[in-house]
Amino acid sequence: MSKTVYLTTPLYYVNAAPHIGHSYTTVAADALARYERAKGREVFFLTGTDEHGQKIERAAAAAGKTPQAFVDEVVEHFHRLWTMLNISHDDFIRTTQPRHARIVQAVLLRLRDEGALTRQVYQGWYCTPDETFWTEAEVVSSGGAGGTPMCPACQRPLEPVQEDGWHLPLRAHQDWLVRFVKAHPEFVQPASRYNELASLLEQPLPEALCITRPRKRVGWGIPVPFEPEHVVYVWFDALINYISVPGYGEDPARFARLWPADVHFIGKDILRHHAVYWPIMLHALGLPDEQMPVRIVAHGWWKVGEQKMSKSRGNIVDPTIVIREVLAGQPYAADVYRYFLLREVPFGQDGSFSEEALQARLDADLANDLGNLVNRTCSMLTRYCEGRVPAGGTLGAQEDELRRAALELPAALDQAMEGLAFSAALEAIMQLVTRANRYIEAAAPWKLAKQPRDRARLEAVLRVLAEVLRVTAISLEPFMPSVAGAIWQQLGCGASPRRLADAARWPVLPAGHPIGTSAILFPKRFAATAGGPAA
Repeated sequence: MSKTVYLTTPLYYVNAAPHIGHSYTTVAADALARYERAKGREVFFLTGTDEHGQKIERAAAAAGKTPQAFVDEVVEHFHRLWTMLNISHDDFIRTTQPRHARIVQAVLLRLRDEGALTRQVYQGWYCTPDETFWTEAEVVSSGGAGGTPMCPACQRPLEPVQEDGWHLPLRAHQDWLVRFVKAHPEFVQPASRYNELASLLEQPLPEALCITRPRKRVGWGIPVPFEPEHVVYVWFDALINYISVPGYGEDPARFARLWPADVHFIGKDILRHHAVYWPIMLHALGLPDEQMPVRIVAHGWWKVGEQKMSKSRGNIVDPTIVIREVLAGQPYAADVYRYFLLREVPFGQDGSFSEEALQARLDADLANDLGNLVNRTCSMLTRYCEGRVPAGGTLGAQEDELRRAALELPAALDQAMEGLAFSAALEAIMQLVTRANRYIEAAAPWKLAKQPRDRARLEAVLRVLAEVLRVTAISLEPFMPSVAGAIWQQLGCGASPRRLADAARWPVLPAGHPIGTSAILFPKRFAATAGGPAA
């Protein structure tokens, strides 16, 4: 039985509606899922929502709703956005679902029964927005010594906490984790985040992580099965989703087919939870090194100007508004947004969002280059070849050069996607598009069409361009699925699948193949004249 490619996003916290950061992680995971499927591999892509904890409880109270009613409402925003963005997830897990809570409780019972947990009193500092405990050594102070204790992650004030509960030892597992991380340099990516983890592990970890909360302080959570007055710590609860969905402890065959996760996609601000707490939890459960997650990929933040987005600053970018209002009039607005997210910044680095940058990508890359190539090619096939792909005859030097460039694209995509370099993958596709547009200018088919003696040359030019569009549509499928589908329809290939293996074949379109109806992919105020020189 072959191993399924298993990809995950983090579970998104539902104290508010989704923003650009949520969409970035999910679009990246979706692009890889689609890429692997187009390679012919079986994929399981999991996303979902994290719905417990004190922050949810407080947000619900502020809204005058019960926690369950509150999270039900917010979760719908995520469902609608993923539908809008054409996210191809195979499952959507909610931590309030019984199927998840049952596994969380079973994990706790197993750890308790095997002596892997301790009961003790915790005293320290707690960040409610991040749902995270911090030791005295980790806390920073505003205004220097004697100032307000601040969270080292989000720089918000901390609350002093003293309470008793169940703890998962951390430092007892540190030597193992250090050895594992050193032996698996691919475990955390990019390299900057791996170095961050390695540096963190050079210092002693806290003795233990408190994984329960007293109901008198946090009432909204999964009940601890052996401690009725406690609920499960929200982060311990949420991380278990990665094995609860694959059937840990209940469906060994399914678990063997899915686990371990091939890629956990996360934001860099939750690296500690995924690269320290999570592997230690799995190690405590007795999972061997070969069943640890293969890669944890931590991307950067999206900023507005030079500031990280935050609800308190009021600079959150709402993807729905961007797609419906900023990109109003674009028939494939969601794909334009997807393209911008994946093309604008190398995955792993911080990015800066602005409407101007989005518009620049739309105008230059999509309307002027990709849209122009599709429109000119299909219009000229209609005008000069009665809407059919010509036989083409013998290729000249220019045609053969463009053909070789197209056939080199699959290898370039493989290399980029192996490193999750989405921007580089799209750059490679756009380089072929640019090359094809330059080829049109040099070949000038509109001039060839005027001379009967140039008929064979005209057909060779249009045949090559049709095949370039075919390769381009296949290559764009993981990143801009609706646009890829639209190009496919314009080429008249609607009934056939878009498989990456076919991008390495040439020619594929049979002579006489009828193309579909031409349409402008990316409307703009001053469109190029179809079939003539670029605007």
